[in-house]
Amino acid sequence: MIAIERSASSAVSDRRARRAVRRAVAWAWSVRPAVARAALAVATAALLATTAMAAAVVVPDDARESRWAAEVVPQLVVGDAVWLRTPHRERVLALYARPAGDAKGAVVVVHGLGVHPDWSLVGDIRGGLVDRGFATLSVQMPVLAADAPRDEYAALAPFAAERLDAALAWLHANGHARVAVLSHSMGATMVNAWMASSPKIDAWVPVGMLVPFARAPRMPVLDVVGQNDYPESLQRVPAATALPADGCSRAVTIAGADHFMQGAVPRLLDAVAPFLARALSGECRSPDARGNVTAAPAPASAPPGRAP
Repeated sequence: MIAIERSASSAVSDRRARRAVRRAVAWAWSVRPAVARAALAVATAALLATTAMAAAVVVPDDARESRWAAEVVPQLVVGDAVWLRTPHRERVLALYARPAGDAKGAVVVVHGLGVHPDWSLVGDIRGGLVDRGFATLSVQMPVLAADAPRDEYAALAPFAAERLDAALAWLHANGHARVAVLSHSMGATMVNAWMASSPKIDAWVPVGMLVPFARAPRMPVLDVVGQNDYPESLQRVPAATALPADGCSRAVTIAGADHFMQGAVPRLLDAVAPFLARALSGECRSPDARGNVTAAPAPASAPPGRAP
């Protein structure tokens, strides 16, 4: 079951309502039973209304998350487990891996709905980026019960933001000055909400994001979908003018790929790695407050806009 947490103010309101019920019933019974029954009905309705208005906040399923960690850590092949701390959870699993030589930069990898940081596509992406010279930190995002509907996950955005902040701080503290984020599906939706806080990241790769950009991106963005992606992902693809005019940002469709990039991960990485290398080396320039850019235009073979 989804855990429900009530605020202290809501609990106080419930206690006051219950006291009102008891007072109303005691008074009414001192007059006559018929009045008592009417008073009880009115007071009970007030209690139910107060309870309905009480703030209920969906919180992560910590037990399920702990089970994921217990399953993932002993079977790790690429990288090592590190533990992040957030205001709402003492130990959040993250998987850190780096190439043998100097890293071209670091990438926070964010998985989709209800899975873990080494799950299938995410595991292939983080391992493939390491092979291409990038350090990666794949972070466990908050999860709900296995049967929770997708819409419930929107309430987890504050918890996700705490974890993304912690991941960014961990990478900076461990020698990675330039950091990008690659996020898939619901993970991209969570990162999209996090962007409202203007985190100091150097590039973003949303893959199969299900919602429009919450705000105009200010960092280089490679917006990726599969040719056979979910309708929500395909319909929300922005016009080229909605992306930063920085010589790097563009939208890309991976030919023949579905939402989960089955059989298409090498093609995905072939598109992502050059973009990350340019963005993390400082070759892209973000527009200033007036939208002015002093960067060389993108090569003719890769103009801004949706590319194959």
